[in-house]
Amino acid sequence: MSRQLDSTGLKRLHRSWRRRTDGRVALLLDNVQSPFNVGAILRTAAAFTVDHLWLAGATASPTDVKTGKTALGSQRFLDWSWFETGAEAVVAARADGYRLVAIELTDDATPLPEAGLDGDVCLVVGHEDRGIPAATLAACDEVAHIPQLGRIGSLNVATAAAIALYEARRRAWVAADRTET
Repeated sequence: MSRQLDSTGLKRLHRSWRRRTDGRVALLLDNVQSPFNVGAILRTAAAFTVDHLWLAGATASPTDVKTGKTALGSQRFLDWSWFETGAEAVVAARADGYRLVAIELTDDATPLPEAGLDGDVCLVVGHEDRGIPAATLAACDEVAHIPQLGRIGSLNVATAAAIALYEARRRAWVAADRTET
């Protein structure tokens, strides 16, 4: 029968996955205004060991009280930088060696399972309703969308960021498994 892990068991479980993880993953949040969405993204980012966050435009601050309600202290495990525009943040991320993949619904977006997420990748997400600004989108290396099967046309930005982060890490784990065999 299954039983929940205690804190020691949880640390061992996560340590085993950290050992299998190569490559850097970062996030760029461009005008993600809801502090609750930013807090949820920060918590997910900390869980998946995001190396850096670039915050741009009107993105809610990681230190905002409302952000903290959903981040639950996870922001203390993250490094971030502020930029006036997403395009400026793209330049900074690229200078740090990242390939930029926007997570957005466009007519030429690649399905996320087929997107280039290998190596050091920075995932870009945007405003809850308006998406990623055109200048930021144009500066990215690739645009990917999350395939959806139901009648709902889009996902919450925090949910989309979580799915994309997981897919980037999952790919690294699969690649690590292939090199070990």
